[in-house]
Amino acid sequence: MTAPAPYLPSPSPALSQADQEALTDLYVRGTPANTLRAYERDLLYITAWADAAFKKSLEWPERQDIALAFILDHARDLNDAPPEDRARQAAESLIEQGLRKSLTCPAPSTLDRRVASWLAFHRMKNLASPFDAPQVKQARAKARRAAARPLAPKSQHPITRDVLEQLLATCRGSRRDCRDRALLMLGWASGGRRRSELTGLRREDVSCKEFDDKGFVWLSLLETKTTQKGETPRLVLKGRAAQALVHWIEVGRIENGPLFRPISKADRVLKRRLSPDAIAQIVKHRLKLAGLPKNFASPHGLRSGFLTQAALDGAPIQAAMRLSLHRSMAQAQKYYDDVDIAENPAADLLG
Repeated sequence: MTAPAPYLPSPSPALSQADQEALTDLYVRGTPANTLRAYERDLLYITAWADAAFKKSLEWPERQDIALAFILDHARDLNDAPPEDRARQAAESLIEQGLRKSLTCPAPSTLDRRVASWLAFHRMKNLASPFDAPQVKQARAKARRAAARPLAPKSQHPITRDVLEQLLATCRGSRRDCRDRALLMLGWASGGRRRSELTGLRREDVSCKEFDDKGFVWLSLLETKTTQKGETPRLVLKGRAAQALVHWIEVGRIENGPLFRPISKADRVLKRRLSPDAIAQIVKHRLKLAGLPKNFASPHGLRSGFLTQAALDGAPIQAAMRLSLHRSMAQAQKYYDDVDIAENPAADLLG
């Protein structure tokens, strides 16, 4: 099933065709690529659900009873529902299509994201949202509370400095080793970069003008999850991380284009950029070479590890956030709180 483009605003009689095309282009250019992809996935899911549950297409604006049914269908565990239950039958259809994993109640965050996407579609089309109706809003709040569960960490373990050193020790002399060493060190030392930020970096985003004199390398990220285009502050690499990146640029002969690229079995650097999934495979590979379980940590462990290490070393949280680019103090504080409670002498009263 192919979902309609979610980011296209509905035609307005007040706009000319040229203005409508300009508005559509503005939505596309003004929305991060990752967000557009999430919108498309969510719209595909919602469209398939409406067809499976009610044999209908989406309406704009959508009916309130359909919005309420969507919340109710995703606010309970359907494993115990009878075979003839409409919600269970719809879920089984989605499982067959590969759009849903099981009959288990989805995580509240998943439901929230899909509802938020549906809301965004209505805003794009300048339409009132069915999720603003009092009964629907109340059901959504109750569903969130009823299914509340502790948030699972994105990485099983943070990649703190000692773990990072173990991974770096597996990087020896090949071009692949040089690339992985630079990627891991940049991803960690620049504040804990996300996979999409690492794969999105280009040679043009790296300034080595101050490397010879000061040992600095400056990074200019186009955008991040918490910053928009043109608003992301420059980040700095120093010491070993800067040296590793400059060495990779020289060894890989990266003059322009993607900074981190696939490498062939013959140790030849290719022209295209790494995919976000490739970052995960690199982390797994280095964990295995270091003698650690492959599921010991995920790429997000670079981010959580940077903040955890900053807390362990006593770095002010504001200084760490200037590199991590966390927008929420509360989110960054969690890593500091974990360290504080572990080091709290009151935890050792029993001996």
